Amino acid sequence: MRSRRGTTVVLGSLALVVSSLVWAPAGQAGAGGHAAVLCTGHSHGRYDPPLTLLPQETRHHADVNYTCTTATGHTAPATGSFDAVAPAASCLSLASARGTETVRYADGSRSVIDIDGATTARVAGVLVVRQSGRVAEGRAEGHAVRRTVTALPGQLPTDCLTSGIQDTHSTVRLEILP
Repeated sequence: MRSRRGTTVVLGSLALVVSSLVWAPAGQAGAGGHAAVLCTGHSHGRYDPPLTLLPQETRHHADVNYTCTTATGHTAPATGSFDAVAPAASCLSLASARGTETVRYADGSRSVIDIDGATTARVAGVLVVRQSGRVAEGRAEGHAVRRTVTALPGQLPTDCLTSGIQDTHSTVRLEILP
């Protein structure tokens, strides 16, 4: 019996040590000890000119209210201001949109993020955009970023045929990787 109990204690202790070595550095990884950050929130965006069925160069601006959580569990509010230009956007596609988001954290610091890649899918009127990029300036400079936007148009899909879609209301998930 003691042999099994001793083995269990040793294996349990070893598992704790290994998990500490595996998980603790992730929160401290990266240049300057940057911890991973996950921000989730909601945005309101506008398209200029409005999205129609015909592809055209379109500017998109969105204001985002985030709640950001670090790998250590610290949570704080933040705001984002996102601007992008899509060379051929329509109600059907926002392909090749590149943009910049400035995230302002509650402590007064900021991250300027360059988005340089995106894939889009539209299912039953819901637009899902998966973006990637890097922090170009500020907190976590040089770190990779993943951004997922799930958007419902602020107008009816039939507006694509007439005045175009001008507004979006979205949920946003922003990950700054360690």
